[in-house]
Amino acid sequence: MDLIKGQRVIWPSRAKVEIEEFDLPIIKSDEVLIATECTLISPGTERAFLLGLPNAQGRYPSRPGYSNIGKVVEFGKDVSGYKVGDRVATTHGHTSHYVATGSRLLKVNSSEVAAEEAVFFNLGAIALQGVRKASIELGEAALVIGQGLIGLLALQLARLSGAVPVIAADLTDSRLELSKQIGADYTLNPEDTDFSERLSEASMGKGPVVVIEATGHPDAISTALTVAGWSARVVLLASTRGETPKVNFYRDVHKKGLVIYGAHNSIRPRQESSANFWTSEDDSRLMLSLITQKRFNVAPMISHRVPGHDAPKAYQLLMEWNPELLGVVLQWNTDN
Repeated sequence: MDLIKGQRVIWPSRAKVEIEEFDLPIIKSDEVLIATECTLISPGTERAFLLGLPNAQGRYPSRPGYSNIGKVVEFGKDVSGYKVGDRVATTHGHTSHYVATGSRLLKVNSSEVAAEEAVFFNLGAIALQGVRKASIELGEAALVIGQGLIGLLALQLARLSGAVPVIAADLTDSRLELSKQIGADYTLNPEDTDFSERLSEASMGKGPVVVIEATGHPDAISTALTVAGWSARVVLLASTRGETPKVNFYRDVHKKGLVIYGAHNSIRPRQESSANFWTSEDDSRLMLSLITQKRFNVAPMISHRVPGHDAPKAYQLLMEWNPELLGVVLQWNTDN
């Protein structure tokens, strides 16, 4: 190959982001070399580990990222089912090139979906495993607290699962506007004085039957338990950052009969499906299908497109916590 050097994002130490060059490896007979088209920053998780926030003590140096769309440029003699130019999805990080075995790749139909939309497959799958735990029945009121990227994904998935109405809550008006655009029936700001009244009206006076907490903030978790209706299911989708001290478990959990689900993505295997249990590969394939079929709208969530070599600038925005920042797509192997 003409190109002998790749580039990738590295965190050499806390709150520091650099681009490092590396030699492209020689592939083995069962391996595939992929040239990345784009990767997607996972804003909540990557910010937490980059800054070493509670429950996210990072190890440095670290090479972040886990949502990657690329194309096959070379493959070993024992690889079957792939050809040069095939688009694939993987959980590799923010890198211009990488090597993987065929079993770690998911094919993407290049003619039917843009790479920058397909790259949402993995964050969508993470949101999906949380929404699945809620076991939403058609017509149940669902509240999604937090309309960052993972909350916006969960909102659409709750709607696809049959929740009616779907209620979005966030402190930022611009995010609530986007929630409305992608299908929220109601948008509420918890800081508004009429929040409780409007939530009651939206849920026919019963309170939401399903509450999905998508911020990880201790105060939001307290809110989720407080506003949940009787016998509601509360899903802690976002990783919690810090302790949650302000919970009256008798009043907000025990007396109301709440069921609380922890929904960290790591509890499920990648493969080995079983009855009533979906793996990360199952959910990744489904998300790619939903995005490709335009049944799931991710394009409005892209707030920034950044060349891969300028990734440190994107992370600076992330560390400054700009609420306008949502889906940050890093573009690799382009002419610009």
